[in-house]
Amino acid sequence: MVIPYLLQACSSRTGSYSSHHIVTNHINDRFARSAAAQLPTLLLPDKDADGLCSGLILYRTLLALGLHADRLSVHFVSKGSNIHTADERARIARYTPRYVIVCDQGSRPGPPIVDAPGVRTLIVDHHLSDEFPDGAEVLSAAHHEPVATSSTLTYLLCRPLVSAAAPAVLLKQLEYLCVIGTMGDLGTAFRWEAPFPDMRACLKEWTKKVLGEAVSLLNAPRRTAKYDVLSAWNALLHASSPRDLVSRSSIHSGRLYEAREDVRIEIERCTHTAPTFSGDGQVALIRISSGAQVHPLIATRWASTLKSARLKIVMCANSGYLEGQGMMNFACRVARCALQRSGQQGGVHDINIIAMLKDYAERVPGLREAMGDDFARGHKQASGGIVSISLFEQLWEIMLKAEAPADNTGMQICDLLMWSLSG
Repeated sequence: MVIPYLLQACSSRTGSYSSHHIVTNHINDRFARSAAAQLPTLLLPDKDADGLCSGLILYRTLLALGLHADRLSVHFVSKGSNIHTADERARIARYTPRYVIVCDQGSRPGPPIVDAPGVRTLIVDHHLSDEFPDGAEVLSAAHHEPVATSSTLTYLLCRPLVSAAAPAVLLKQLEYLCVIGTMGDLGTAFRWEAPFPDMRACLKEWTKKVLGEAVSLLNAPRRTAKYDVLSAWNALLHASSPRDLVSRSSIHSGRLYEAREDVRIEIERCTHTAPTFSGDGQVALIRISSGAQVHPLIATRWASTLKSARLKIVMCANSGYLEGQGMMNFACRVARCALQRSGQQGGVHDINIIAMLKDYAERVPGLREAMGDDFARGHKQASGGIVSISLFEQLWEIMLKAEAPADNTGMQICDLLMWSLSG
């Protein structure tokens, strides 16, 4: 079976990549054997729309292949955690799974997700990484442009498995889950051109308006201070269609609308803090304190309105997300004004947030290593991390002292600042 996308699969043992058709045939065979064996299977989807949809595509596929529902479990990590922490790994191990499938979680080196004899682990992802947990098989598009979302990868993997005898309703579910998840990462205006699957019929049936509303609602619960990801999963799981998911009369949608309003209020409360700039003018920092995960949204909003001659990235740092733990959660986005300088040096094609963050940290010996594995994660143009407040302040001090190139003229930041968030 040849997938119309250049997928890569990396063996964490050898570090080598296999051709996509060999890999997907191998993984498809693994899925079939997993279902036939009726062994405990655990899904570990991420909490956003892409992760949720990727997880549900796998969930529905495994059930369609004959895996009994009582053999299939789903686990979401706790607030501020990830699948690689010791506490979270202990929670995961309690499921005693034989098969583990990780969706859209990002990756890093380390011990197996479940360190027990006979456990097989598959990671489906698109976040930038060349290192993975020991023993895992990895299906990733991170190094291939255009980078497919986890939902798209999962759809391309699962769709052939259920096509032979699957009811039409299941095929439609897989399609709209792929579209909703992909829109969650790439936006509602994303154009479904090759090598992405043709989703024109799906878009026509459900409309971008409804699908975009579904994305907004699914992302809301995990952003609240309550962090009730399970409410988004249950709403998606029980919805008969995208229209049912966004219907206010649906039994599961009420919490989604409530969560979205809570997030809107919190964004409005936090978003008007004025930014400060690094010494070289490349970074704008907005500081907030909120129990809600609004720092990525505020970084995105400011990135679209802030302008200066040297600005490249906008960072929103949230000292209140993990209250009482002394940690700083931060999110970085590429500034739109940098996108508009695409024909100049320092344009978008030269901006790699992950590399920039690491470069700043490496200017003080030992700081990059002290930051740990939760620093500079994600994508080249959408990164961030979780570090101690003291380490973050050291990083910001480095940024403040950074000097602009000698041949550049004054920034005149006050004159160039565009703040249009008050409306």
